[in-house]
Amino acid sequence: MSPIDIQKALSGMDYPASKADIVRHAEQQGGDKEVVEALEKIEDREYEGPSGVSSAVFD
Repeated sequence: MSPIDIQKALSGMDYPASKADIVRHAEQQGGDKEVVEALEKIEDREYEGPSGVSSAVFD
């Protein structure tokens, strides 16, 4: 899994967004199981954009 996989799963996402919104969006976009599981592990807070989500996944 790469940052590109995360960005594809979050394509069209409106920000700011909560963790729950992000996970739901990735599932609805047909995000791969590995991507959805990684997003489920991020901190439960508001994210301002896709780069913040990627940072949370890969830090």
